[in-house]
Amino acid sequence: MKFLRPLWIALQLLTRLPTPDCGLPQAVELGCSLLCYPLVGLLVGILLAGAGWLLAGHLPPMLLAALLLSFWVMLTGALHLDGLADCADGWLGGHGDRERTLKIMHDPQSGSAAVVVVALVLLVKFAALVAVVDARQTLSLLFVPVLARTLLPLLFLTTPCARTEGLAASLAACLPRKAAWFVVALGLLLTSLPAPSGVWLAVSGLLVFILLRRMMLEHIGGMNGDTAGALVELSETAALIALACV
Repeated sequence: MKFLRPLWIALQLLTRLPTPDCGLPQAVELGCSLLCYPLVGLLVGILLAGAGWLLAGHLPPMLLAALLLSFWVMLTGALHLDGLADCADGWLGGHGDRERTLKIMHDPQSGSAAVVVVALVLLVKFAALVAVVDARQTLSLLFVPVLARTLLPLLFLTTPCARTEGLAASLAACLPRKAAWFVVALGLLLTSLPAPSGVWLAVSGLLVFILLRRMMLEHIGGMNGDTAGALVELSETAALIALACV
């Protein structure tokens, strides 16, 4: 159905889940698809929490955490990890030069910084997942992807694009801003609902958002698709740490 096209577009971009063939999306549909990002996060969270709930008690915590993390990466096709890797290479190798940083980020090859940062993030995610599984909080995993993908519309609302061309610029240009603010508020409210962990989840995500946004402005003067991916990965990591510590 036509009114579901923005959701299918969002699912195609952010996950590897099967969706109807949408063809080439129009600019307006791309902008509206941003409003569906938290919904995509909810679907990913349901799949993760459901898998954790079904397997809890049948597998050792470390094995279950490893399987959940692998499933998580497979669901997204490592899209956000790729963005994180590009940011690591560009920000560390650009030496403060904006154009050099963007050029390195655009290079499809990964350097040592990318490998190290991705490995460390996955290691921290795994350790936090072990703690979450061991504490029997696997159902709380429902809210982690929602939070991370709620921060994406917020990023587009508050941060200029580093370049005037590209997918990120197209998304930002056609984003329905009033509706996006409502979606962000609703997503943060949903994330904050489970007590007491919900508030800490939201706070951890917003702290990562503030710090990473500042770094984006310093390094490349704005945001792009790679920094959006880095935001997803780092906010999910922070949220998992918050869950593990509650």
